[in-house]
Amino acid sequence: MTEPSASPGVGPLVEHLFRRQYARMVAGLTRVFGAASLELVEDIVQEALVRALRVWPFEGVPREPEAWLVQAARNAGIDVVRRRKMAARKQAELEHWAAQAAGAQGDALPQEIADDTLRLMFTACHPSLGAEARVALTLKTLCGFGVAEIARALLAKEATVAQRLTRAKAQLQREAVAFEMPPPGELRARLDSVLDVLYLLFNEGYAAAQGDELVRGELVNEAIRLAELLLVAPETALPKVHAVLALFAFQAARIPARVGVAGELLVMAEQDRALWDRRAIAAGFAHFTQCMAGDELTPWHLEAAIASCHAAAPTYAQTDWRQILRHYDALLGLVDSPIVRLNRAVALAKVDGLTAARRDLDALAASGALREYYLLPATSAHLAWSAGEREPALAAFTAALACACSAPERALLERRIAACRSGAPAPSL
Repeated sequence: MTEPSASPGVGPLVEHLFRRQYARMVAGLTRVFGAASLELVEDIVQEALVRALRVWPFEGVPREPEAWLVQAARNAGIDVVRRRKMAARKQAELEHWAAQAAGAQGDALPQEIADDTLRLMFTACHPSLGAEARVALTLKTLCGFGVAEIARALLAKEATVAQRLTRAKAQLQREAVAFEMPPPGELRARLDSVLDVLYLLFNEGYAAAQGDELVRGELVNEAIRLAELLLVAPETALPKVHAVLALFAFQAARIPARVGVAGELLVMAEQDRALWDRRAIAAGFAHFTQCMAGDELTPWHLEAAIASCHAAAPTYAQTDWRQILRHYDALLGLVDSPIVRLNRAVALAKVDGLTAARRDLDALAASGALREYYLLPATSAHLAWSAGEREPALAAFTAALACACSAPERALLERRIAACRSGAPAPSL
C-alpha cells in the first residue's frame, strides 16, 4: 500500500497510530461480530487505515486521529451490517463500541476494552491451533503485523504465512470458538498456551534462528507488551505471568551489550555489563519477587531464576554457577528437554569441570535429539578447545557451521575457528 504523495509525513503517522490501535479495534469489533468473523473484522479495520491514508493528506490530520480511526471503522462496520442485513442489535453494539473506543486515549484502557484485548489474545492462542499458527495469528491480530512483516519476522515465505492465517481463521470458525475468556476450569491450561506463544515470540526476537539480524526488537517489545497486558485482569495476573515477564526483562536487559562496535555477536563473557539496561533489570527483579507468591513452580520460574543469577553477578567471573546448576537440575525435573540438558552442561562445566560436561554432551549427541542445532557441536567444540584438543574442536566447529543459524552466529563460529587454528587459548564459554 502506498501513501498519497500530497503529504509524505502522513503515512508514518497513520502506521504508528494504526499499530497502537489495531489490537484494540480488532478486539472490540470481534466482540461485536464474533470470533468466526475474524477475517471480516480485519477487513473493516484495514478499511479504516486505507481511508485515513486517502483523506488525511488532503484534509489534514484530525485533532483526535485515534478517535477518527475508530469512527472510520465504525462506519465501515455499519456498512457491513446493512449490506449483509444483520440483526439491528449489531449496529447498536457497534455504536457502543465506537463510543468507548473513541474516548480511550493513551495506554490507560477502560476495563471493557482491556478485557476485549485479553479475549482476543486467548482466541489467537487457542490450543486447537498449531504453535506456528498461534504465533502468526497473534502477530496479525494483536500486533497489527501484515503478512509480509510476519514472514520477515519468522523467516517464512509470505505464501506460507498467508496459508497459516487462512487455515487458523477457518479452524476457529469451524470449531465455533467463542470470543470469551476461558472458564475458570480451563484458564490455567489456556493461559499456558498464551504464555508459550509469547515465549516463542520473545525468543525469536531475542535470538533469531536464521537471517542477517541477531535481534528483532519489534518482536521482543511486542512479547513484553502482550505479557504485561495479562496483568490487567485479576484472573490472569498470576505469579507465572510475573515469572515470564521477569525472564523477558532480564534477557532484554542484555540486548544493548550483545553486539560489539563492529556488529559482531558477543557472548555473555565478552559483554560490557555497564551497557546492560539497569531499569530492565530492576523491572525483572520486581516481577521475580512477585512470581514467588503462591505454591506453583513452573519452568518459567526456574528460567527466570537462572536469568536472575546472571543479572545479579557484577562480573562474569562472579557468576554463581552452583546456584545456576541447582536451578537447571530443578528445571530438568519439570522439563527434561535436550535444550535444558545442553544449557545445563555449560553450568556443569563451570562447577564440576570439563570431563563431566563433555560426558553429558556426548550422550546428548548420541541421542540425535539436537542433530541440526548448531549450539550442540559449538559447545562441544568449545569444551574440547578448553581441554587443549584443537583438532576435535575444529571438527566440531565445522559441524556447527553446517547447521542453520543467523549470520551473526555464523560469523562468531568463523572467528572461533580462526582463533583455535591460530593456537589462541579458548575464551570463556
